Amino acid sequence: MFLPLKGFRILAVEQFGAGPYGSMYLADMGAEVIKIENKSSGGDAARNTGTKIGENDSTYFQAFNLNKKSVTLDLKSTEGKNIFKNLVTRSDVVWNNLRGNQAEKLGLDYESLKTTNADIVCTHISAYGRKNDRADWPGYDYLMQAECGFLHLTGEPEAPPARFGLSMIDFMTGVVAGMGTLAALLGRAKSGGCDVDTSLFDVALHQLTYPGTWYMNHGIETQRLPRSSHPSNTPVQLFKTQDGWIFIMCMTEKFWLLLLQELDGVELAEDPRFCNMTERSKNRDALTAVLDDLLSSEPTSVWLEKLKTKVPVAPVYDLPAALDNSFVEQINMRETLDHKGKELQILRNPIQFNSERLPASPGRGLGEDNAAIMTELGFSDQLQKLKEKDVI
Repeated sequence: MFLPLKGFRILAVEQFGAGPYGSMYLADMGAEVIKIENKSSGGDAARNTGTKIGENDSTYFQAFNLNKKSVTLDLKSTEGKNIFKNLVTRSDVVWNNLRGNQAEKLGLDYESLKTTNADIVCTHISAYGRKNDRADWPGYDYLMQAECGFLHLTGEPEAPPARFGLSMIDFMTGVVAGMGTLAALLGRAKSGGCDVDTSLFDVALHQLTYPGTWYMNHGIETQRLPRSSHPSNTPVQLFKTQDGWIFIMCMTEKFWLLLLQELDGVELAEDPRFCNMTERSKNRDALTAVLDDLLSSEPTSVWLEKLKTKVPVAPVYDLPAALDNSFVEQINMRETLDHKGKELQILRNPIQFNSERLPASPGRGLGEDNAAIMTELGFSDQLQKLKEKDVI
């Protein structure tokens, strides 16, 4: 099938979430992504995180490393550095998600590599950036959610601050880095290689979007609201049904009126407390009580059937229900791969080309591609010696 990044080679010095998630998108779209891993430390720490499915392999690791190759290489040894530079001459991108001050120390930045390959794109994903007072700080997703206000905005008003249930800052930062990398690859015909930088902190802060802009321009401090409500539009929140919860989003007056028709509550449109978005926001608690009462008369499934093509609505599923959803099967977002003779179930890439989902293969074992890559570089007769010296 059409894979637009086929022919590009990316050397990835990465572990855990942000870096591997972003480079997996590039691998899924056809790029040859070679993970450069340190054998002495067991490679990417994700290999031994969560449920193990083999030596230096876990389902956590596979979730972030489909379609990638693996080479073990000691980047601090002289021979390892020489092999790495040899690889750089045959590559398009050097990608890392190390602590901010580490890339330069290991020679992974453009200044260090431009004489080796003037067209190389060096992508850096760090916690706080590489050129500031926090360059030597370690950092993770949850810390960014805390410092950039996400915990303050998440959860019920009277409960302690709460983080997202998933590491969304990691994932978003990986994708942003991927977009920056692709832009640099498009532009290098005019200007050559370069450094591409993004950080977890920068991406988290940038995602404050409209609450951040409201505060900076009007001094408005967005607060947590009950039922995961929208800060201004109402009703946009969770409601109780006969057997659970439903999320309804009346972002416009049109949807509000359609909701009332389906609830047999058209008289509420004339209630001065609910006659427009402004009044409904002022009287959110009263509206919640009224709609809870109406929606509690039927189970969630009935309301979904009534509302699905008229009002934006969704059931509130737990993890099993979300993944076993028949719609997920219909759109082919799950796939079962053969991984060393055993079944490995994965989630497929959300990008499609020409209405086709992208192909997937399991991430390779630690150093599984050593022989092939070293042979390509002309080191086939030195393989055993390099292994004995722990260079690979």
